[in-house]
Amino acid sequence: MSNLELGFWSFPVLLIMVFMRAPIGLSMLLCGFAGWYFAMGGNPNVLLNKLKSETYSQFSSYSLSIIPMFLLMGQFATLSGMSTALFKAAESFLGHRRGGVAMASVGACAGFGAICGSSLATAATMSKVALPELRRYGYSGGFSTATLAAGGTLGILIPPSVILVIYAILTEQNIAKLFLAAFIPGILAAVGYMLTISIYVRLYPKSAGTRPPQPMSERWAALGKTWPVLMIFGLVVGGIYLGWFTPTEGSAIGAAGTGLVALLSGSLNWSVFRDSLFGTARTTAMIFFIVLGAGFYNSFLALSGVPQYMADWVLAQGYSPWFVLSIILVFYLIFGCLMDSLSMILLTVPIFFPVISAMDFGMSPEHVAIWFGILVLIVVEVGLITPPVGMNLFIINAMDRETPMSETYKAVMFFVGSDIIRVIILVMFPAITLFLLPA
Repeated sequence: MSNLELGFWSFPVLLIMVFMRAPIGLSMLLCGFAGWYFAMGGNPNVLLNKLKSETYSQFSSYSLSIIPMFLLMGQFATLSGMSTALFKAAESFLGHRRGGVAMASVGACAGFGAICGSSLATAATMSKVALPELRRYGYSGGFSTATLAAGGTLGILIPPSVILVIYAILTEQNIAKLFLAAFIPGILAAVGYMLTISIYVRLYPKSAGTRPPQPMSERWAALGKTWPVLMIFGLVVGGIYLGWFTPTEGSAIGAAGTGLVALLSGSLNWSVFRDSLFGTARTTAMIFFIVLGAGFYNSFLALSGVPQYMADWVLAQGYSPWFVLSIILVFYLIFGCLMDSLSMILLTVPIFFPVISAMDFGMSPEHVAIWFGILVLIVVEVGLITPPVGMNLFIINAMDRETPMSETYKAVMFFVGSDIIRVIILVMFPAITLFLLPA
């Protein structure tokens, strides 16, 4: 069997292992092991040498240190009460409108996502704050859980984003430019979700209650309590964009800043600090193991020649670049319902990125890479709220056992529709994504 055939046969083997509920990192690592072993004629010494060199090359990357820093930043942000302050501020301005408390939840998720970088953490944290208020003002269970699940996805898109960092490392792109490009699509996502809420409560008036408006003085007082979020976000993202420090240095500054805010708020003691470090270490270890498995598997695919063969084959068919892009995005949408976002990015980008890079979209290669990365991130994000395996749906359901999952599924499809419309707009008008990038 040729190396190319080995590469193609590895895909169904990998999918079978994933569907049998084997950890995705272990599945990719074992497929990479087996692929290298057979491709090298069954020589175990070559395999062991590859394991040593691949592990070192993966984890000696300075850029990877940004991941635990942003994760620690999210841990501290969760502890410091920032989520509560953001929700109260948004609720004070929007809560009296029809569907306003749900809109406030989305706005708070967007703000918290700007200092967290994790979709699951955003969904879990904001649900603790917002679910009691949504229940208090008569919002239906399915609508409430669907809103928080969708709002949680903003954590993966609005910078800083751990998934964007992974994509940047995989495709050798500038992290700061990717953060900048994600900003407008992230705002569009939040606005789109609020419009979706407005439509939903008009179609189903009984799904949302009302609350009395707050005096303007109380609104401004609530807004003033969000200054730590604005300061940290402005310092980290603004500092990276202005060149004051690198993204890795910015992540360390963000972690230190959120830790200081948590300390000053009185919510950070030695026990909490230790738990934050352990939580960060566990999540980092999980991510790094998946990165190692993906690195080993993708290096085998490169050896087999599958990515280059796929790129050459697609070009030889003469398909329109826009048609190929659409097929890839549909693929992400379908498989995003079955796999988690990090695994999807690590597994597929090394295969699809060479195909997209070989096509002419009328833009520079760098702009194509950044635009494609944002599109992929959005479509993978949709998978977080798409049945049957939307991770955010399970996170929220675990925190609201009283609401049947079927009710959440029905309501969340409105938000999925909003996401699909946004993807279509960003595909048709790439300038929206690339607007903030330097010429």
